[in-house]
Amino acid sequence: MDNHAISIKVLEKSFQHKQVIAPLSLDIPKGQLMGLLGPSGCGKTTLIKMIMGMLKPDNGTIEVLDLVVPHQQLLKDIGYMAQSDALYTDLTGEENLHFFAKLYPLSKAERMERVAYAANLVRLTDDLQLNVGNYSGGMKRRLSLAIALIQNPKLLILDEPTVGIDPVLKKEIWQELIRLKDQEQKTILVTTHAMDEAERCDQLAMLRNGRIIAQGTPQALKNHYQAKDFDEVFLKAGGDVL
Repeated sequence: MDNHAISIKVLEKSFQHKQVIAPLSLDIPKGQLMGLLGPSGCGKTTLIKMIMGMLKPDNGTIEVLDLVVPHQQLLKDIGYMAQSDALYTDLTGEENLHFFAKLYPLSKAERMERVAYAANLVRLTDDLQLNVGNYSGGMKRRLSLAIALIQNPKLLILDEPTVGIDPVLKKEIWQELIRLKDQEQKTILVTTHAMDEAERCDQLAMLRNGRIIAQGTPQALKNHYQAKDFDEVFLKAGGDVL
């Protein structure tokens, strides 16, 4: 047992002879909020899918919660929110939440409690009886986040969780993510290209062309590159692996 929730060693992935993830190694400590920061097309989603066991790497190994990926046990220990919403649009919000909650070994009382908690967190309680087909894009993102939290997972992996969400709710969601990390010792991996979200992470890994070009705490990265913001850090880090 080590202190890493995720341990990635020399990972590589190519599609049609184009390298999407260059040899990449990354350790994410348990109980931390780790941000994976980079522009669209830099390899963030590909990396997430390999961590989830949805894509097979060409080379390298991934361990999640002390288990080698892929592993069936991890399905109940990871809450995953994809970049695109995978929802049943002909069902209500509540029916979606109960459907996904039933995939886990929860008692009926636990299931009701988790559905109420998750819906309240993303401010959907008043809209649970609506068909998801009638939800706005932002409401669908909020429902996807609720589903990722439904089984009370040890590890949350969220791919661009706040895209299309209004600033007030975005702030509330980040407050809850920080609470989950601080009070419930959850490990959270978030991909983002929003610089204000990067500031809230314990650690950042900056990805460009499938490589980690810089890694550290937000303040340490700004100090190291004598930068006023992460746009500047990103530009100064360039294409060189640190």
